[in-house]
Amino acid sequence: MIDAPFSRRTFLLGATACLTAGAGALSVRAEAPAPLAFRSRRTAYAFGADGGSGESTEADGAMTEGLVSFLDNAPPPIIRLRQNTPALLQITNGLEEYTTIHWHGIRLPNAMDGVPYLTQLPMAQDETFTYAFTPPDAGTFWYHPHCMTLDQMAFGLTGLLIVDEPEDLGFDDEVALNLKDFRLDAEGQLLPAFTPKGAARAGTLGALRTANWAVAPTVPVPTGGLVRLRIAATDTTRIYRLILPGLEGRVIAWDGHPVREAVAWPSEEAPLVLGPGQRVDLAVRLPASEGVEVTVTDFGGARRTPLATLRTVGSPTKRDLRDLARLTPANLAEPDLAGAQTMEFVFGWTPDGNGQNNGFCGAYGYTFWSINRTPWAGDAEAAIAPLAELKLGKSYILRLRNESPNAHPIHLHGLAFLPIASNQRTLPKNWTDTLMLLKGETVEIALVADNPGDWAFHCHIIEHQKTGLAGFIRVT
Repeated sequence: MIDAPFSRRTFLLGATACLTAGAGALSVRAEAPAPLAFRSRRTAYAFGADGGSGESTEADGAMTEGLVSFLDNAPPPIIRLRQNTPALLQITNGLEEYTTIHWHGIRLPNAMDGVPYLTQLPMAQDETFTYAFTPPDAGTFWYHPHCMTLDQMAFGLTGLLIVDEPEDLGFDDEVALNLKDFRLDAEGQLLPAFTPKGAARAGTLGALRTANWAVAPTVPVPTGGLVRLRIAATDTTRIYRLILPGLEGRVIAWDGHPVREAVAWPSEEAPLVLGPGQRVDLAVRLPASEGVEVTVTDFGGARRTPLATLRTVGSPTKRDLRDLARLTPANLAEPDLAGAQTMEFVFGWTPDGNGQNNGFCGAYGYTFWSINRTPWAGDAEAAIAPLAELKLGKSYILRLRNESPNAHPIHLHGLAFLPIASNQRTLPKNWTDTLMLLKGETVEIALVADNPGDWAFHCHIIEHQKTGLAGFIRVT
């Protein structure tokens, strides 16, 4: 850790001024625990019910041009690592614009966090950055750009990062669902990801909902078997309210960590709310008859939107949820609530609408949102103070107050925290990195500042982030 963070930031800004942009594709190569190789690019894709085959009623089966992926004509792949095993991921940027990659939810060294100017220089065309870290937690995580964030995420570059446990938990199969919207016109081509009206409110929704870039796909699963269902909301905006009618199971992990307090099974009375950036792991027992279909559904009151269907295939098995091994509890320091210092954070609307200077990482010309009544001045601004300074190893309570008319999924990089109190609801005290902060809600979260560095702290509705609702917390 450099003792003078502003000197480091000034150096990064000065060095970036020497870079130039070009054209091409984005590629990634990952090594350890096993060699992996991906070649990424701008690509085209026909959204359909079977991973691209078939027709979409929204886009009429058209090939959508200009998507961003790590594969040709396919969604970004799942990257699999192993807990406590060193990983090496080498990213080469060949896009016309700058980029970085952030490994959402992973507790890693600050220099590997992928936040432009705060932890690294943004990468121009043909530049390479190697991310090296050892994931301490097993669970469901994901990756996405943190420079030109809105466009690159909206146009497809969101992928799951799964860190496997060293032991076999007893599942028969696994299904991973990457939930994401796309904004397409009548010809099936990408619309701009950003609208000022949307950014000033709940965000700009896409009309085409997908799971793994497919429209309501059907996934074969073993009849009567036990399946680990991983669901990640990687959209830039949409908040999901999930129900799973016809499925028996339990919630086993939340945002990459095993649950310590039970989370209610999703129902129409209590849908499972999953905001942008959040993930959930479910252990499900499939129906014992072959050919039965059960659907993961987004439940919006009278409107139900199917997201993906599980269809039982094969000879029946007689599995029981009690056959599964319990997940090993997360190895995280417990906050000392009695001795913790409390810090206040206010999330609000900033109607002034002044423009931002975001350097090479996207400028949108508006500042609708703020933290502690100060909007983020832009990624490339040098003289930005941290929202708070935390001492390494100390316990803190962060009081998050939402004074805006909209909900915000608040994400803290590099650290995990526990929700401990809300003025509106009872929150299970489960480790997380992303919290849905409701309209008018005040939530207290607790953490131990056990990872040194400058950690981004922002709303994961990306339009909110890029128009002011962002900052960073310093741990020294």
